[in-house]
Amino acid sequence: MQTVLVTGGAGYIGAHACKVLKAAGFTPVTFDNLNTGWEEAVKFGPFFRGDLMNRADVDAAFVQYRPVAVLHFAALSLVGESMKDPGKYWRVNVMGALNLIEGALAAGCRNFVFSSTCATYGDQDGVLLDENSVQKPINSYGASKRAIEDMLVNFGESHGLNHVIFRYFNVAGCDPEGEIGEQHVPETHLIPLMLDAVAGKRPALTVFGSDYPTRDGTCVRDYVHVMDLVQAHVLGLQWLLEGKGNRVFNLGTGTGFTVREVIEASRAVTNREVPIIEGARRAGDAVALVSGSARAIEELGWEPVHSTLRQMIGDAWGWAQGPGYTK
Repeated sequence: MQTVLVTGGAGYIGAHACKVLKAAGFTPVTFDNLNTGWEEAVKFGPFFRGDLMNRADVDAAFVQYRPVAVLHFAALSLVGESMKDPGKYWRVNVMGALNLIEGALAAGCRNFVFSSTCATYGDQDGVLLDENSVQKPINSYGASKRAIEDMLVNFGESHGLNHVIFRYFNVAGCDPEGEIGEQHVPETHLIPLMLDAVAGKRPALTVFGSDYPTRDGTCVRDYVHVMDLVQAHVLGLQWLLEGKGNRVFNLGTGTGFTVREVIEASRAVTNREVPIIEGARRAGDAVALVSGSARAIEELGWEPVHSTLRQMIGDAWGWAQGPGYTK
């Protein structure tokens, strides 16, 4: 079985990626420092505890496992924090990625799948974003991811680094089989925050901003199911292993939902009211981010079959209820 190094493999998206990699016949090696990941989520292959900021850790992982490719998920990703402490995001995200890229090349590993973000596009209201849309990030998180994309292009031109870049939108849901779920400390994602409020694990859900120029005053986002998202990464890996060249793909559904629409969908799934508090806008939040994924569908053969709001909320609700929950 071919080995793939998965940075951030103990985190929400990375752990789901390891599951589908194993199902696809690969051996996923999780590389994680556990600052935000969970060792109990490492269930599908070996675990190498290391830090991307330490080049020696990176080199040791490549020597030990000799991966054919890297799936790079590890990053700081809190928009609000990135606005308050941009240096932290430039240092950790960009320098960590540089260590990883140089370590991969030194080890002869030239296949790199990068987890980027729609935050590289910034705030472009009324536009269905595609891979050719102008990138003008409005926060340090998006800017750091854009910088890593540029690095991949530079190293591709200079050193033959093959890469696939995925710019994706809001990831939601969890493994329908219940092996792994979504948990962050602190939790910042809308759906788990909302379901925690419904379950009484937190007092109420704060809606950040109700005066945006949208149909109900709240932000609009495009949601994609985590299982669909990580399946695209496996397809991207196979794309590189087949020698198809460097490519950028957006991953979304082309349908945007407001915060209030997500709340209404939760009521339909859980049959419970969502307690809410009206809060002020957050710095760095775009009004609307929506993407089509025609390129991924046509070229990769990607099918976002799980990415309905009902399934994303339903799978997350099932995980939140714990083992033995029946939908």
